[in-house]
Amino acid sequence: MSHAALEPQPYPRKLKPELTLFDSATIVAGSMIGSGIFIVSADIARQVESPAAILLVWLVSGVMTVAGALAYAELAAMMPEAGGQYVYLREVYGGLWAFLFGWTFLLVIQTGTIAAVAVAFARFAAVLWPALGSELWFGIGGVGLSGERLGALLVIITLTSINLRGLDLGKLVQNGFTVAKILSLMFIVAVGSLFAPNAAAAEFNFASAQSFFGTTEWLSLPFAAAFGVAMVGGLFSADAWANVTFTAAEVKNPRRDLPLALLGGTAVVILLYVLTNVAYLLQLPADGSVDAVTIFGRGVAHAPSDRVASSAMEMVWGRTGATITAILVMVSTFGCENGMILTGARVVYAMSRDGVFFRAAGELNRASVPAYALLIQAVWSCALALSGTYSDLLDYVIFAQLLFYMLTVGGVFVLRITKPALPRPYRAWGYPWLPAGYIVAAAAMTIDLLIMKPGYTWPGLLIVASGVPVYRMITRERSAR
Repeated sequence: MSHAALEPQPYPRKLKPELTLFDSATIVAGSMIGSGIFIVSADIARQVESPAAILLVWLVSGVMTVAGALAYAELAAMMPEAGGQYVYLREVYGGLWAFLFGWTFLLVIQTGTIAAVAVAFARFAAVLWPALGSELWFGIGGVGLSGERLGALLVIITLTSINLRGLDLGKLVQNGFTVAKILSLMFIVAVGSLFAPNAAAAEFNFASAQSFFGTTEWLSLPFAAAFGVAMVGGLFSADAWANVTFTAAEVKNPRRDLPLALLGGTAVVILLYVLTNVAYLLQLPADGSVDAVTIFGRGVAHAPSDRVASSAMEMVWGRTGATITAILVMVSTFGCENGMILTGARVVYAMSRDGVFFRAAGELNRASVPAYALLIQAVWSCALALSGTYSDLLDYVIFAQLLFYMLTVGGVFVLRITKPALPRPYRAWGYPWLPAGYIVAAAAMTIDLLIMKPGYTWPGLLIVASGVPVYRMITRERSAR
């Protein structure tokens, strides 16, 4: 990076506050509801096996998510600036920790999630267009191009192009697709649980305490370890709830609307997630056999290509149900992708405005959006989509994200002590016990993942650490001027 590229200079344009409470809430809910709820229950079922444990994974993930949102709401109301979490870390811990978040956010957290959701979109699109299969057309090892990955690239490019045209168009897409995906989940819940429950599945999963709780020793260390790994899927599916804070400078009434959007959006989504999994378990047995020839025999744990939602609806309507679900998931992932692309570029923008990233990334185009930041985000997301599978990216993302979630929630404690007089339009409900409980639970998960999935989590930790020498180089250049 040259001196000129990082030189802090005045910028001619500013972000425009155009987001209402409804817009902010759809960013929260729409960014959360993506591909995970339709897919990851299969991996959760393989880890913990029993219906009760599957539902508990979703409940615990939901409680953690809402607890985190309650803490973030206090910070968001205090510091309604573009960049959100990046700004909070900067104000609490200093420039290095803020940069490490922004660095990891760009390299793994946001771009990895964008890539993973885009791949999931293409995976469900393959139900309609088999050419979008996962078999590599050409490449080396696991890196290369396939129909699935080509579909992912097209989604990233299309939505980046839409958001380059301005916030009005981006929020219009977000609002429409968020409403559609909420209705999609409600449709699955209604059909699977109320109108056409499968008696055999209900008998298999809920007939007795043994069928519901399984034979696993719940208080054993192996079960605790498996439960922690299973929560990766639940937390990934509920992730991106904090993305609305990145757009704080574009919210009309951020001190009121950001807390309301965080609390309302997360609560609605978590309720829908739990009810959706109840619907799955009323259509399919929790466990099954990978060699079974029927959808029912494969169960939740071995649903083809992990498409649990498709399998559940196929039990109701046959192949027509699978096709309908594929369309619903495509709608959901498309809307989720838009929310992440819209919000993620604002972190890169904030870094540039602080003089720790290329100056161009802090510039706004004529539509008052950070065009260069959007393009940088898109290019790297496409590279990640070409580099690995959905599950690989999921594990990288959730571990790195948990580290910064813990630090940010901890910032509520730090600021209460160091800056007690700062105006707090909203104070975190349940303080100090609820945010402390979040930190303890997240710390336990990171330790569990470091032990159980070192091949993915240790590289994530190294990515975070790799930002230290980069930050030192940048600050040395700035001090030398």
